Amino acid sequence: MRIIPAIDIIDGKCVRLSQGDYNSKKIYNENPLEVAKQFQDHGIQYLHLVDLDGAKSKHIVNYKVLEQIASGTDLKIDFGGGLKSDKDLEIAFNSGAAQITGGSIAVKDRETFLSWLEKYGSEKIILGADAKDEKIAVSGWLEESEEHLLPFIQRYHENGVQYVICTDIAKDGMLGGPSFDLYQKILREIPDVKLIASGGIAEFDDLPKLQEIGCEGAILGKAIYENRISLKQLENFLQ
Repeated sequence: MRIIPAIDIIDGKCVRLSQGDYNSKKIYNENPLEVAKQFQDHGIQYLHLVDLDGAKSKHIVNYKVLEQIASGTDLKIDFGGGLKSDKDLEIAFNSGAAQITGGSIAVKDRETFLSWLEKYGSEKIILGADAKDEKIAVSGWLEESEEHLLPFIQRYHENGVQYVICTDIAKDGMLGGPSFDLYQKILREIPDVKLIASGGIAEFDDLPKLQEIGCEGAILGKAIYENRISLKQLENFLQ
């Protein structure tokens, strides 16, 4: 299972929110590159970089941060947050993203998302399936859609999507443990999807459990920043 730390960006700084609430913002570091280098120094190879300003303003904003991390480290970065147009994608890939995550766009403009899948291939395009009570949420989780989680993933999987990041919003940033039951349910229904668990990881023991369920990757944020899981523990897990 891949270990994928998250860096969320507002105003170029490394922050975390709780349940996607922008008013709960906590700044952890003014310098995201510094944070990314620490991850790399502990044997981590992947990074989930979220442009929260972009998610709010519905177009890419913090691509300079992406550029800095991509050129200053060897991390393979998946980048998301407000990617809505072909131009946004072009900027993201030109700035060094290895993959991009499309969430709201996959709900609101299916045609564009499928065209990205066709143009860049399923290795580069991740489906962001963020849900509250198994309903898909969009626009930086500021609104809920009528899309149900499982059929939403299933439909895109049938169209060639391999990678899916699934966040249970109720769990995100709450350090209460991930949605094990939800991930088991998804993998029972769609066994060959590459499911990346996100939200709620609170302690090191959550990781082997997610691996056992069959998750392809796990995204960690607050647990690292609040020193609930050490980078040394992650290094040992990867070895």
